[in-house]
Amino acid sequence: MFPYYIDNPRGVYIEKVINRPIGQFQMRCFQMSLFIGRNKTRLMFKWTMHSKDHVGSFENGRLSTLFLALLYPFEALWLLHLSNRFSILCSFAMETADSIAATNNSLGSNAPDANSGSKTAPVLSYASLFQTKHSFKSVNLCELRNEERGSWSLLLPSVGISAMHMQLLPNDRVVMYDRTDFGTSNISLPNGKCRPNSADCSAHSVEYDVASNSVRPLMVLTNVWCSSGTLMPDGTLVQTGGFDDGYRVVRTYKSCDSCDWQEKPNGLSKSRWYATNHILPDGRQIIIGGRQAFNYEFYPKMSAAENAPSLPFLVQTNDPNIENNLYPFVFLYPDGNLFIFANNRAILFDYSNNLVVKTYPTMPGGQPRSYPSTGSAVLLPLRIKQGKVTEVEVLVLEIKISDSNPQWTMETMPFARVMGDMLLLPNGHVLIINGASAGVAGWELGRNPVLTPVLYHPNNELGSRFEVQNPSTKPRVYHSTAVLLRDGRVLVGGSNPHDKYEFTNVLYPTELSLEAFSPSYLDSKSSNLRPRIILPLRNTRIRYGKRLVVVFTVSGILDPSLVRVTMVAPSFNTHSFSMNQRLIVLDGGITSKIIGKRYQVVVTAPPSGNIAPTGNYILYVVHKDIPSPGVWVNMQ
Repeated sequence: MFPYYIDNPRGVYIEKVINRPIGQFQMRCFQMSLFIGRNKTRLMFKWTMHSKDHVGSFENGRLSTLFLALLYPFEALWLLHLSNRFSILCSFAMETADSIAATNNSLGSNAPDANSGSKTAPVLSYASLFQTKHSFKSVNLCELRNEERGSWSLLLPSVGISAMHMQLLPNDRVVMYDRTDFGTSNISLPNGKCRPNSADCSAHSVEYDVASNSVRPLMVLTNVWCSSGTLMPDGTLVQTGGFDDGYRVVRTYKSCDSCDWQEKPNGLSKSRWYATNHILPDGRQIIIGGRQAFNYEFYPKMSAAENAPSLPFLVQTNDPNIENNLYPFVFLYPDGNLFIFANNRAILFDYSNNLVVKTYPTMPGGQPRSYPSTGSAVLLPLRIKQGKVTEVEVLVLEIKISDSNPQWTMETMPFARVMGDMLLLPNGHVLIINGASAGVAGWELGRNPVLTPVLYHPNNELGSRFEVQNPSTKPRVYHSTAVLLRDGRVLVGGSNPHDKYEFTNVLYPTELSLEAFSPSYLDSKSSNLRPRIILPLRNTRIRYGKRLVVVFTVSGILDPSLVRVTMVAPSFNTHSFSMNQRLIVLDGGITSKIIGKRYQVVVTAPPSGNIAPTGNYILYVVHKDIPSPGVWVNMQ
């Protein structure tokens, strides 16, 4: 197979390829999306090697010309021309000189020379086929998909459970769990254990070891369904709430080879189901909201008498019979207050004094973004300059919450998406992954899985911030998860819209597999630009406001002006929101050569816990948007 080239592929992406046998022939189905300005034209093609059948469907775009050359008994050649942007040549098989001669007969002088003997992919000129005023740059379609838009790998076909919740730990292990009332999972508890007062001897939580690519079953005693959690400064995962017997339970997990969950009944003042947790500057966590919980509380408690103050904002944002304010989006603002978004509006909240400091405008259109109308949100990178963070932006739509008169900015994504996840990558880009294009979370109402991730570049001009990535083959709809790993990959798991494990006779079966998405910065062609950190060593303690010397190597040519140091807080991911997610760009960044390919960059640690709460972070050196493998550090 000699691949043809695709002309001017900016905004042209194949979403999926399906091969199906039809008798002795093969049907190949391509689904492509083409982006023309803000409009999207989606085209679905099918053809067989013995017919000219074709189907086209169009959304928000106009197809001006369609050209088909059938090269029997070879594959069909599809050529699309969109009048205002570009042309596309999809696929063509050339196996013999006769087939190339057939191409010449079909396309005339625009076809490649059958006698050239060239083994490189030919480029087809469209000049005599279509009149166009645009000049085109040819790029190999296969190369575009495989090297410039990220890649997928299947890590494990099954981890035994459906990963509804995920948390990366500072020993490069990931805790996952689903719920105890799903039925029997596909992984047994060790040594014949069973949960007390239950005939279920299967695990509903596992610990995944990134290094060995293996899982170990863990035992949760009470129902952790739709709960929340926070990684504490000492590396202990504190998980709160859940359903039924888990409403007020606090569970802790401190990782080791033989460790398991510990549970504290009635550790919470109120029932917490669909709540949000956030680490605070003093090392405690705040737990906000939940179903019929219009209040907040702290953990650990300062005293037994500590209560749960009311939060009227949660009453105001509660839609009758729908709610639309569960799992509120919560971020720590650099002045120590909390940005809280629920339903379609937000406040800046002084939790110490139970006081609303600022009320932000309602989102344009008034459509809810909180569960079950589940969108996602992320605090964009915090850039420290001269000891201060002067600009703070949250991406739901987008709002610069540090402005004196903040307003929402609307942007159109390449795909409609509900139940997606937004993850901060080490270079400050945002990965939007998982989800469906229709429906809502819960009640098996999500439809049309979106297999294609999107990168969001917050520093690009408005209108050019989205970049479509290569698709997965596995639908990840309701109850799917994703977390950033220290090596820069994104771990993806889960998907179960049902109230139990369902593997057959359903639209979207329960998914037990574990995948990794590798952004394009991990491509081998970038290896000579990728930094490798020598210092600091793993688990180095970093003091607030102190000078930090980071020593690293780069095997290729270094551009000192394009080096920066970032710190990423590991997040707790569930229900399309990553709690405690935070990326900090450190102040300073003066880079100099030490010797050979060894360099150092001098930065200043964050000034306070308001900007970087005490605890574990992954430190990266980023060169030309290509991050190093991270190093765990502890902020104190």
